[in-house]
Order: sequence, then structure tokens, then C-alpha cells
Amino acid sequence: MIAGARHGSAVITTPSELEILIVRQFDAPAARVFRAWTTPDHVRRWWGFEESPLVVCDIDLQVGGAWRYVTRDPDGTEMMWSGEFREIVPSELLVSTEVFEDHHDGATLNTLELDEADGVTTLTITVLHRTTALRDGQLASGMDRGLQHGFNRIDALVAEPEPEPHLQEPTP
Repeated sequence: MIAGARHGSAVITTPSELEILIVRQFDAPAARVFRAWTTPDHVRRWWGFEESPLVVCDIDLQVGGAWRYVTRDPDGTEMMWSGEFREIVPSELLVSTEVFEDHHDGATLNTLELDEADGVTTLTITVLHRTTALRDGQLASGMDRGLQHGFNRIDALVAEPEPEPHLQEPTP
């Protein structure tokens, strides 16, 4: 696959009145995509836009653990998202809550599934809202633009060579 060939290829549908379904493929093993999604140093490289980077990226990757992201626009405006991990199966499944902190009524339950075949990982996210109006509000928020941009940045991240493990010499 040509580098960047999947850019902008996430498919967003509404399979029910309460759900948003997002599907995107990555030319990388599921373990690399999972690490990109759950490791703060990696998330800082793909979440949001260059002009509004993450200034907070906290991830306590355990069931019951919290996560929180804060972006800051050039004018100083901050936007905050947070949630709690409900279920974790490394490289396969991540279930968490999510709330945009300025809109607590819009809390969602997000289920991220990774399925790898022949070195290609299909990422599927189901976002479950409490009402159709909340689902439609998220769709109208411009989420598609941010999502496509973030996924394109994950493409670049997972295409990088993995660092060699550091071998430590025994201490005398």
C-alpha cells in the first residue's frame, strides 16, 4: 500500500438512532494501532490539530481508570474531553465513556474494536449516545474533519520504524 493511500478514508455511518459507527483501516498490526490510541506520547502526536495541540493527555489504562485530554487554541481557548475505561483487551477492544466537559449531557459510551488480517488493522468505533439529538449534534459538530485528520496522523505514526528495545548491561 502506498503511504497515505488511506488518508481521509474513515467511513462514518449511523446504524441506529443512537449510534455513530466509524470504520477505518491502517496498514499496521493491531498492537501498533492500540499503542497509538492508548499511549500518551503517541496520542499527543495525533489528537487534534497542529494549531490546537493537546496540552493535557492523561491516560490511566486500566478498567476503572480515567482519561482526560485538553486542547488549547491559539487564542487560549481550551476544550476538554474525559472518560473512564470500562473494558480493555489489549490490541482488540477498548470500551470507555466520553464526555465533552462543556456538555456533560452528551456523555457517550465508545466501543473501539481492532481486527487484524494480513498486516492490515480495521478499527471500528461505535459511539452510543443517549438521544438522537445528541448523536446528531455530534455529527454536526465537524467531528468528521477532526477524525479524518487524526486518523491520517495515526497513519504516519504507525508507519514509523519501531524503536529497538534497549538492552541494559548488568550492573556489577
